Amino acid sequence: MHPQLNTETAHDNIKQIIGATPLIMNLNVSDEHQCNVFLKREDLQPVRSYKIRGAYNKIISLNESERLQGVVCASAGNHAQGVAYSCYLLKIKGVIFMPKPTPSQKIEQVRMFGKEFVQIFLEGDTFDDAKEAAAKYCEENNMIFIHPFDDIKVIEGQSTVAKEILEQTKEPIDYLFLPVGGGGLAAGVSTYFKKYSPNTKIIGVEPKGAPSMKAAFEQGKPVRLTKIEKFIDGASVQEVGKLNFEFCKENLDEIVTVDEGKVCSTILKLYNKDAIVAEPAGALSLAALDSFNEKIKGNNIVCIVSGSNNDITRMEEIKERSMLYEGLKHYFLVDFPQRSGALKEFVNEVLGPNDDITHFEYVKRNNREKGPIRIGIEVKHKKDFSVLINRMQSKQYQYQYLNEDPDSIQLFF
Repeated sequence: MHPQLNTETAHDNIKQIIGATPLIMNLNVSDEHQCNVFLKREDLQPVRSYKIRGAYNKIISLNESERLQGVVCASAGNHAQGVAYSCYLLKIKGVIFMPKPTPSQKIEQVRMFGKEFVQIFLEGDTFDDAKEAAAKYCEENNMIFIHPFDDIKVIEGQSTVAKEILEQTKEPIDYLFLPVGGGGLAAGVSTYFKKYSPNTKIIGVEPKGAPSMKAAFEQGKPVRLTKIEKFIDGASVQEVGKLNFEFCKENLDEIVTVDEGKVCSTILKLYNKDAIVAEPAGALSLAALDSFNEKIKGNNIVCIVSGSNNDITRMEEIKERSMLYEGLKHYFLVDFPQRSGALKEFVNEVLGPNDDITHFEYVKRNNREKGPIRIGIEVKHKKDFSVLINRMQSKQYQYQYLNEDPDSIQLFF
């Protein structure tokens, strides 16, 4: 039996440092899905994500002796910023462990928020690697570990998002979509909603490449995934928290996964139409709406935009993943004649008037007459792909389609 949440106390704790983030109806998304879609803008927090809620609530709950010991955390970025800012506000020593692939923007933000009160170590390739290193450091130095999600005080802090949403709405909420990583936000928000808005359908949304909560639901307990896709770094963990799972299995009505490419398309749409800069995890909840089009039509919907810590250097990859998902970018390995004029022939015979070569690379030759090339082709419309394939086949080009090979397509990110 899990403990009860004390959301009211957590709210009193954190209101000293942050105000309520806005709940705003988004006209573009509402029109697209023929319903009323409200965005809970946690990307507008001082640290640009909801993570400050749980981190601050946990740290402020420590007694004086524990605060003097200092705190340690592991995080892909947003929890680290929340802990760092909390350390600065409370003048507590903090040590932050982050995975090596963490975007540099997030690392710099941690330094900025924590100032002289925090020290940063980069360890391992995933959150779980960083967590292991942090736990070892914590034990060796007798410090207090601040878990990013599997802690009742952290869950209580995140649950304050739900309290704000229900205080900000006059109409009943039919559906609530929220991102799921380790499960802290999902556990806190879903528990509060089930108590105070029991008719709301609560949908947890995970990355397709890191479905740790979905796996836990299927197995009846948290399980460790052997391999995950780390692109949606703010929501990609190998194993959800035990406490989080207990709350979520009671209160989530459904758990769904969304393709990383779909999330990228959602990021670009939010930016281009609404000037909202969402990080991949921040766009998860909105990316799931297409799967519920018929169910949500005419209803009141809330999506939590959980964060906006998006490194500008990632935008090319985001665009690339989006185009692959939308069927607008295609990669091939093509056997090419090794003679002058071969490329010109390919362009004239195969490419349509709106097709464009975006990548061209010779690979090691097989023989003197022919050699393979890697070629990337961008089409204007998804339907143009079948026309492209028909031309290649009619001209008897031998090719391998790389989009369907996960290992090969990774070469272009």
